[in-house]
Amino acid sequence: MDTGAILRKQAHRQTPLPEGKWVMRQSWRELLFAHWPIAVERLRPLVPKAFILDTFEGEAWVGIVPFQMCDVSPRGVPGLPWLSESLELNVRTYVRVNGVAGVYFFSLDAANPLFVGVARALFALPYFQARMRVEQDGEMIYYSSRRRYARDGAADYQVRYRPTGPVAYASAGSLPFWLTERYCLYTMKREQVYRVDIQHGPWPLQEAEMETTQDSMARSHGIVLPDTAPLLYYARQQDTLAWLPQRVVL
Repeated sequence: MDTGAILRKQAHRQTPLPEGKWVMRQSWRELLFAHWPIAVERLRPLVPKAFILDTFEGEAWVGIVPFQMCDVSPRGVPGLPWLSESLELNVRTYVRVNGVAGVYFFSLDAANPLFVGVARALFALPYFQARMRVEQDGEMIYYSSRRRYARDGAADYQVRYRPTGPVAYASAGSLPFWLTERYCLYTMKREQVYRVDIQHGPWPLQEAEMETTQDSMARSHGIVLPDTAPLLYYARQQDTLAWLPQRVVL
């Protein structure tokens, strides 16, 4: 991974790079963005009051994002087989804090228990262990996940998806840009808001199709998705750097 090249790609960002050194690198592979519009009044009770719901033309959005994590390692440490890889699946929406747009995660399921433990301890993120599997047949990806422990609540996911169009980069101001080009995530720890900054190049998006056979991810958080086709985008790879969480003064 060329971390210097990642840091040099800044023209697409809406905020400057954070101060200090990044602490972790990771490569996201075979990723699907599946998004649905949600009325603000339906989503507002499910998101902590410290966060302002971000909207696009008056609507909030919820995303379900399956992908593969590779080459995950702290700065200066080489990636290791198994320890640096995991499947991951997140349920997310979009918020603002002090005017800065970011991502809020309802949950992040991962197959690697080490990821779950480190992310919970270091980044205060709502990670859960899951039994996960992925298979690929040409461009078609078969992805399944089932949360491992009953105490964490039932959350199952089975889907197949593939890209259907060429790579394109979203234009600033468009909905795909608004959904994907976000460079921090927010979380809460002991009633305090924290921000984790990230950096990567612009998203190489492709239109996609998917077929879902089981999906209780959003429902596990009390989110009722609309009975409409989701907005779908696929990305083959995105190499990413992350900084340590910083407390946000409101």
